[in-house]
Amino acid sequence: MCCTLTFDANEAYRLGLVQEVVPPRTQFERALALATTIAEQAPLGVYATLESARATVREGFAAASGALVPKVAQLFNSDDAKEGLRSFLERRPATFTGR
Repeated sequence: MCCTLTFDANEAYRLGLVQEVVPPRTQFERALALATTIAEQAPLGVYATLESARATVREGFAAASGALVPKVAQLFNSDDAKEGLRSFLERRPATFTGR
């Protein structure tokens, strides 16, 4: 026998199933703002974050977290990491290249 469980957005937020609840008819604008923020980040970091999240789903938290440290060390040696530090010190927006 199957049952149906329904709940609203605020309950989904309370349960930790979603990170944010926005007012009705503002979802697109908020999603676009989040996408813009992500697009402004270093591409290698964004890809690494996505891969880590996917690895957590596929292989579990322990396996994904074990693979994260070597990946972060690799990212710290990238041109984008150097650009991120330079832009921070120079107080300007970073220009990332994905290298």
